[in-house]
Amino acid sequence: MVYRPLTEPETQATRIGAQRSDEVVLRINNLSKQYGQRMAVNNLSLELHKGDVFGFLGPNGAGKTTTIRMVLGLITPTSGDIQILGRDLSSHRATVLPRVGALIETPALYLYMSGRDNLRAVGSVLGGVSNHRIDEILELVGLTGRQKDRVRTYSLGMKQRLGIAVSLLQDPDLVILDEPANGLDPAGIVEMRDLMHRLSSEGKTVLISSHLLTEVQQICSRVAIIAQGSLVKETTIENLIKGEGEFSVHLEKAQEALALVQRQPWGKEAQINAEGALVTLAPDGLGRNLNLFLVQAGFVPDTLTPATKDLEKIFLELTHSDSGEIH
Repeated sequence: MVYRPLTEPETQATRIGAQRSDEVVLRINNLSKQYGQRMAVNNLSLELHKGDVFGFLGPNGAGKTTTIRMVLGLITPTSGDIQILGRDLSSHRATVLPRVGALIETPALYLYMSGRDNLRAVGSVLGGVSNHRIDEILELVGLTGRQKDRVRTYSLGMKQRLGIAVSLLQDPDLVILDEPANGLDPAGIVEMRDLMHRLSSEGKTVLISSHLLTEVQQICSRVAIIAQGSLVKETTIENLIKGEGEFSVHLEKAQEALALVQRQPWGKEAQINAEGALVTLAPDGLGRNLNLFLVQAGFVPDTLTPATKDLEKIFLELTHSDSGEIH
């Protein structure tokens, strides 16, 4: 398998989203879980399609972990049902759960064994995994060069990648990852983004629970945000961060340009954002008209792009969270 880094301006979400099909891999229907008087998950419904890289977000205690554990058959729902590959989980556990790979929290690894031997050991418990399959997975997660080293010598990020390798041993259709970028340095995070794309391109469906909103924005095609056990938003990343007809303009003398724009009927709400860019509506809603107006006024834009919303601000607004904890 050839490593192919992702490049701009083609975004991760755009390329991953292109792999999505109409085939539903995971359907969660009116799912609830109650502990005494506390409703941990409340009437939650979601659909993940083949090729989705799906972000699952919510504040600490929102019900994400409870939902994931119900999908993995570790917790019995109070009500509702879960279908994996079109089959009901409650009545087809032995058939559908082997089609699911998961990395939940810190991976359980044998530190005194090599990375390859860890995969062999887990594979033997699963009924045997071929050396060819182990080779494929080690290459996929970027550990071929360190496969014979003991895991105790691995960095935290390498252990995380080995944990993902374990989840892929049975070539699952659905992969569930809890904080897959945990412990990764910036280079490792970039590799993780590419790994998610490669899994999607192979037709796998990936559910990611993460508190790194910037990474979710760059990796995921769709996202669901829950709060207090209930779904508050489920949409594409593109729709979630889409602006309201505004444009972001980088140019010299931004303050002078702002004063001019604010005198126009369409520019009264214009402002300078935290990056020093002019953010404004455009004449007739057209970017080319805004560009022409600024050029004719002597303000030549360096860049002019549709403005997008900040995912973290959207998250805090939707979940009414003041703390910013997104675990």
